[in-house]
Amino acid sequence: MRDFSAIELDEYLEDNQPLLLDVREQWEWNKCHFEDSTLLPMGQIMANIDTLDKSQEMVIICHHGIRSMQVARYFDSVGFKNIINLRGGIDAWGKQVDSSMTLY
Repeated sequence: MRDFSAIELDEYLEDNQPLLLDVREQWEWNKCHFEDSTLLPMGQIMANIDTLDKSQEMVIICHHGIRSMQVARYFDSVGFKNIINLRGGIDAWGKQVDSSMTLY
């Protein structure tokens, strides 16, 4: 598992297209989200884990990076190989990369 800051992820996404997996709740997603991200709330991970490709590169996203770190560690423990946690979450992204993003 790798842990990227918002700036590091922004640079990484210039040349890479991982799955952007947002583990926040629907109401949070409605406020702001990455354009091409997939919503799978943390509470639904276990029920849907078989729908995810363990070899696919994924960036795990939440509000401040706490839930995403927990999900990333879980994925790592069950054999996912290409996991990136967005440190600081979408809040850091909005503050450091995309100032047009709604913060909450």
